Amino acid sequence: MILNCNGQEIPASEWTAEKYQLPARWITHPAATANGYGVYHFRKTFEIISLPDSFIINVSADNRYRLYINGTSVSIGPERSDPHHWRYETVDLAPHLKQGKNTLAAIVWNFGEHIPVAQMTVKTGFIVWGKSEKEKIVNTVDTGWKTMINEAYSPLIFKAHDYYAVGACDRVDGNLYPWGWELPEFDDRNWVQSINKQRGCLRGYLFCDCWPLVPRSIPAMEEKRTDINIIVRTKGLPAKTDKLNGLIIPSNTKATILLDQKYLTIGYPKIIISKGKNAVIDLMYAESLYSRNEKNQLIKGNRNETEGKFIYGYNDIFISDGGNNRLFSPLWVRTYRFIEMNIETKEEELQIEDFYGIFSGYPFTLKAEFNSRNDTLNKIWETGWRTARLCAGETYFDCPYYEQLQYIGDTRIQGLISLYLAGDDRLIRKAITDFDQSRIYEGLTQSRYPSSLQQIIPPFSLIWILMINDYYMHRPDQNFVRHFIPGITSVLDWFERYTGPDSMFFNTAFWNFIDWHEKYTAGIPHGAGNSRSSVLNLQYVYALQTAASLLKQLNHYDLSEKYEQQAMKVRQAVYNHCFDKKKNIIAQSPGSQIISQHANVMAILTDCLPQKDHKELCSRILNDTTLIECSIYYKFYLFRAMKKAGLADLYLMNIREWHQMLGLGLTTFSEILYEPRSDCHAWSSSPCYDFLATVAGIEPSSPGFKTVSIQPNFGYLNSIQATMPHPNGTISVNLSKTGLNGLKGEIVLPQSITGIFNWKNSEIKLKDGKNIINISSN
Repeated sequence: MILNCNGQEIPASEWTAEKYQLPARWITHPAATANGYGVYHFRKTFEIISLPDSFIINVSADNRYRLYINGTSVSIGPERSDPHHWRYETVDLAPHLKQGKNTLAAIVWNFGEHIPVAQMTVKTGFIVWGKSEKEKIVNTVDTGWKTMINEAYSPLIFKAHDYYAVGACDRVDGNLYPWGWELPEFDDRNWVQSINKQRGCLRGYLFCDCWPLVPRSIPAMEEKRTDINIIVRTKGLPAKTDKLNGLIIPSNTKATILLDQKYLTIGYPKIIISKGKNAVIDLMYAESLYSRNEKNQLIKGNRNETEGKFIYGYNDIFISDGGNNRLFSPLWVRTYRFIEMNIETKEEELQIEDFYGIFSGYPFTLKAEFNSRNDTLNKIWETGWRTARLCAGETYFDCPYYEQLQYIGDTRIQGLISLYLAGDDRLIRKAITDFDQSRIYEGLTQSRYPSSLQQIIPPFSLIWILMINDYYMHRPDQNFVRHFIPGITSVLDWFERYTGPDSMFFNTAFWNFIDWHEKYTAGIPHGAGNSRSSVLNLQYVYALQTAASLLKQLNHYDLSEKYEQQAMKVRQAVYNHCFDKKKNIIAQSPGSQIISQHANVMAILTDCLPQKDHKELCSRILNDTTLIECSIYYKFYLFRAMKKAGLADLYLMNIREWHQMLGLGLTTFSEILYEPRSDCHAWSSSPCYDFLATVAGIEPSSPGFKTVSIQPNFGYLNSIQATMPHPNGTISVNLSKTGLNGLKGEIVLPQSITGIFNWKNSEIKLKDGKNIINISSN
C-alpha cells in the first residue's frame, strides 16, 4: 500500500517518488549523540495574521516527544512501533493559535542504553511537516527551529530483584532546568540552531534508509487527573498531618511521607513546589509494601496492611531551584499504589503546593455490564476491568510495572476483553499487525513486540493464529484477516519442519513456555525436547484446526485440507504415544508417569479423545489433585475445555484464585496467586471475558458476529443481567431461574442480528430486537 503524507492511499498509477518524500527533514541538536542518553528541547516561533479554521501538522520523533503549542500540550508520541513502521501523529493546532506570535515547542528524549525493552529506536531525531501550504511555516526544513540540550536530566537506574524492562527513571536538577521553555515569552536567544539530517519519507520510498513513516493507528492516550490524598505515615515532620497540599517542610529537615492511592494506577505523578532551594525530593513508587520472612526474602502479604512494612521500587529525584510553583513530572509513566516521598531540605523551607497523578492509558470506554447480585463477583468484574485498563497503552502490556511488553499469550485474552467490554477493536488490530511484522526469517513471530530484544516462544506463535481467528469471528472484516494468511502458513510450516517420523513435533530451540508452575522449569513442560511434549503437540493441533477452519471460510481450500490432515496425524500420534490406557488420561510425554491439566485441557479442545469421553475427562481434570495444575494464565484454556465438555456450569466454582486475590487486598489481579512479581498482569483479567462469554453465554456463532449463540451457565446464581457491545449495537441478557429447570426474562439483539438460545434441552430461535424467554420448570 502506498500512502501520502496524510496517510491516504495513492493509486499505483499516480505514484511518483515525490509522493513518498516529505517537505521536511529530521532535525537534531548539533551536539546530540545518535544513540546516547539525552533530553532535548526544540522551539519554532511563527506569526499568524488571521486565525485559520484548521492548522494541521504531522509530527514524530525518536525515541519519544511531547509537543506544545503556546504552552499547551497537544500531542505525545510517537505511537510505539518498530523501525520499519515508524509512526507519526497528526494534530490540528488551530484551536490553540492566536493572532501574532505563536510558539511550537517539543521535548524530545532518547533513553540511550537505558531504553525500555518495548521502545525501539533508530537514533535521536525530530520532524514536523504541515498538511498544506499554510502550515509549511513550521516544517523542520530550515534553520528556523532552535534547540538546546537539557542538562538538568540524568537517568536513575532501578536494580530490581526480578526481571525489569521499563527503563530508567529521572533525576532532574531544577537549578539547570529552562523553566518556561514551552511558552511564547521564553527567551531562547542562547539556544542554537538545529541541524538537518535525513529527508523525511513515507514507508515505501526507494531510498528511505531510516524512519519509514506510517500514520498513527490508534487514538491518543486518555489523560485524566487522579488525586493522591491518603497519608499512611510520616517521619521527621514537626507535627502529624493528614493533608499534603500546602504542607511546609522546614529548612534543614529530613522528612518521609508514605502515600496510598488505595488502588493501583498508571500515569504521570506531578508535584508542584515552591521555595526550598536545593531541596531533594525523592519519589519512590511501588505496587505494594513489603516485609521480610525468616529467610530474609521480600514478601507482600495483604496489600492493605501497612504496619511494619516498607517500600521498595523505582524512583525519581527532583532538586528544587527555589522558584515558585515549580512542576515536576517524569518523562514516562509510572505504576503505583504506594508512593513514598523522601524530602531533604537545605537552608530554605519547602512548600508542597499540590501532588496528584495524571492517569494515562488507552482510551477504552466500558460499554458492557455484568450484574449477578453477588457483591464478590461484581468486585471481580470491577477489578478485572481495572487490570485490563492498566495493561493497555500504546500497545497491550503484560504488566504495567515491570515490563510493559506486548506478549501474545496475554494479548489474546486482552483482545477478547477489549471486544467484549469496550467494543473497541483498534488496539487488537494493531497487536495482530505488530506480531505479523515481528516474524523472523524462519517463520515464527516473536513472543513480544515491539521489542528491542528478540524473544521467541513457539507456542505463542500458535496463539497468534488463535487471535486472528478471534478477530475474524467477532468483526466483519475479511480483508484485514486475509492479510495474515502468509504469516499463518509461515508459522505452521515451521512446526511442520520439526515433526518427526512418528508425526509428533519436537524442538529444543527457543523458549517453549506453556505456563508458570513450580514443576515446569521456566514454564517449559516435561518432554518439550526430543521426548515429545503432549501439550506442545496438542497446542500445535489446536492451531492447525483453527487455521484449517479459518482458511476454509476464506476459500483457501487446499491449505485448509492440508492443515486438517496434519492436525489429524499429529493428534493421532499424541494419542498413540501419550495416552495412558490404564489411567485413561494423556501423559506429559511418551512413557511418562507425569500428568498435567494442561495436556488434557488440550486433549479436550482438540478432540484427541472422543467427545463422549470429554465430560468424564474434564471432571477428572477438575478434581484430581495429583495433576499439575493450570495457573491463572492457563485456566483461560481450562475454562474453554469446560465449556466444550458441557461443564461450564461449574465455572463460578473454579475461580477460587480470583476470590483469593481479592482477599489479599489486590486492586488488580496478579501474575500468579501467591507472592507474585507483578500485582497487575493482563492474563489474569480473563473473568471479565468469561462473565459475558461463559456465565451469560454470549458468543458469535458465525464469522463477523453475524449470528449469536447464547447459552448461559448460572452456576450458583439465580439471575444474570449482562450487556455487551456488538458491531451492530448492543446485546442484552436479563434472565432469572424459576424452579429447578425453568427460566424467564428477555434477550435483546441488535438490528439484523439473529441467533439461537440454549437452556437445558430447550432451543429457541432469536430475532433482532426483544425476545421474551419463558421456559417452564417441568
